[in-house]
Amino acid sequence: MRRRHSIDARGQPLVSDNILRLSGLRKRFGQIITADDLSLDVERGAFFTFLGPSGSGKSTILRMIAGLERPDAGRIEIDGRDVSATPSWQRQLGMMFQQYALFPHMTVAANVGYGLKVRGAGGIPERVGEMLRLVGLAGMEEKNTTLLSGGEQQRVALARALAPKPKMLLLDEPLSALDEGIRRAMQTELKRVHSETGTTFLYVTHDQEEALTMSDRIAVLNRGHIAQCDAPETIYRRPRSVFVAHFFHGCNVLTVTDLVSAGGVLACRLAGVALSGIPLGDRIAGSAHIAIRAEDVAIGSDAAEADFQLTGVLEDVTYRGTVLDYRLRLGDGQTLTAMMTRRMGLEPGDTLPVGVSRESVIPLEY
Repeated sequence: MRRRHSIDARGQPLVSDNILRLSGLRKRFGQIITADDLSLDVERGAFFTFLGPSGSGKSTILRMIAGLERPDAGRIEIDGRDVSATPSWQRQLGMMFQQYALFPHMTVAANVGYGLKVRGAGGIPERVGEMLRLVGLAGMEEKNTTLLSGGEQQRVALARALAPKPKMLLLDEPLSALDEGIRRAMQTELKRVHSETGTTFLYVTHDQEEALTMSDRIAVLNRGHIAQCDAPETIYRRPRSVFVAHFFHGCNVLTVTDLVSAGGVLACRLAGVALSGIPLGDRIAGSAHIAIRAEDVAIGSDAAEADFQLTGVLEDVTYRGTVLDYRLRLGDGQTLTAMMTRRMGLEPGDTLPVGVSRESVIPLEY
């Protein structure tokens, strides 16, 4: 709970638990809406991620927080102060973008210390050295940035953004230009730096794995709306909407019929098979959507112990390295995928048992 308006024994305001509050934020470009009455709080020291597909509004929202775009309506508060009309350079924020924008004619140390020099700060060499040790580039102070690898340039950009001790660090898809190996290493590095500095990170990405790996909380965006804001595991395991369930790979979205809800417990049918005892809340009779994670679907002999027994016809098998996806068609024509870690000795066209546990069925609210 926020404590921004609380007063201590000396009559001084207490520091809020939340460093950022967005209230009724609206922004559109012509017919394109990038923020539609968007409101949220970000806790101080969090690694908070805006996740969504292209056009969902995530980068524009970050740019409004940074002061690079003006909202059409709504408030942006940092540390309890409305900064909606405050210029970017007065918001005490650090920023990292896809392009690192390093100065090619400067050394590593000069790049890292540039913001400190502009602000007229003292102790620049000491702070530069501290930041380079933090990002693992100690001893490279005099190296020209054009001679660095992509991962090293990223670390220089990170050190430069953190050097002035910003209230928040804003990162707009900073790893998208890196190859997979370096990107994974930098995910770990960013998480470590976040933990060591305690700085609030606001991160933008379209990459689900990246968001799940690094974040404390994730806001999944859809056309300027927050579809769901939760801890990573909650969003992954318990999506609330069809949009969020579809967005994450390996989540089957299925239609159930003959919906009956009594006392917050659901009874319905999937491909003619009764599913009962699923927590749902009050619903009217009819049809609805449910989600089942692919790793929670059992097939073949593994299905024998499941709560619900269906039958499916195997359509194809996709090899994905560590896992295999078995795509099956149910009796009502719907398809679902079972994710397995081993080959099952099955061929397309085989009819086989499909098992689903009660707790793996996720009722979708909308």
